[in-house]
Order: sequence, then structure tokens, then C-alpha cells
Amino acid sequence: MSYPDPRYQGERGEVSALYRPAGQKPELTIGSGTAVRYLATGASTRGEFGLYRWDAKAHTPGPSAHFHRTMSESFFIVSGMVQLFNGERWIDAVAGDFLFVPEGGVHGFKNDSDESASMLILFAPGAPREGYFEALAADAFCLGQSAACCSVLADCVA
Repeated sequence: MSYPDPRYQGERGEVSALYRPAGQKPELTIGSGTAVRYLATGASTRGEFGLYRWDAKAHTPGPSAHFHRTMSESFFIVSGMVQLFNGERWIDAVAGDFLFVPEGGVHGFKNDSDESASMLILFAPGAPREGYFEALAADAFCLGQSAACCSVLADCVA
């Protein structure tokens, strides 16, 4: 494999880095067990990748087995233990473990452990995953609400 063709044609570098301090609050909370930080969205990376930090309390469910046609997904466990599905079996992944799932690869994740866990999730290319995450949060919120309330979700979330 060789390097790709140059994409930056300038003579000098430019000031264009994006910085996110560790103390910045999560952009999203899903239910009472998951905080999601949008470290680098597809929009902020010009579609190159999306990087998210997923912090889950003990015994927090995640998506069941599924696959993506248009993007790969990678998981890096930062702390705790997360159960990752690699298409064949569930793996107890611990801090430092990594799973790469190419397009079409069946995968899933959850925190079935007795401890909180944190992982980085990388999507490439950088598809707009924020809407999906926000729909999960809305669904989790609506579990405790009336059907009438959730038929107008903006009224529930506001």
C-alpha cells in the first residue's frame, strides 16, 4: 500500500487543528447509563472519520448484532470491560483491546460487567452518526413517558 495523493496543496502549513479539552461535558446522555462525547464528527473532519467516546455504567445495553454497508467501525477500550461481538462470539474486551470491523462485518457491543467502562468508537469514513445517537437518547427518554408526549418528541426533550 502506498501513500495517497496529496490533498493539501499549500506551500506552508496552516492553523486548522481542532482541540477538545478532557473536561468538556458529553454532548449526549442516553438513558441513565451512557454518556457520549463527540470528539470528532464527520462534519468536523470533512468526512474522513468520526470519533466518539462512549462511557457506559455497569450493566448498560448496547446495539445488538448489526452491520454497516458504507463504513468501517473500530473499538478501543479505554477502561473497564466491554463485551464486543465480532460476528462469531462475544469477547470480554478490556482496557487496551481493539476491534476493527470492516464494511459488512457483523458486530455489536454492551457493558454486561459490574463496573463502568469507556471506549472510543471510530467510524470511517465519517458518516453523520450523531442523529442515530440522538435517536437512541430520544427512545430511551420516551420509555418513561406517555405515547402522546413522545409523539411530539421536542416537547419531551425540551
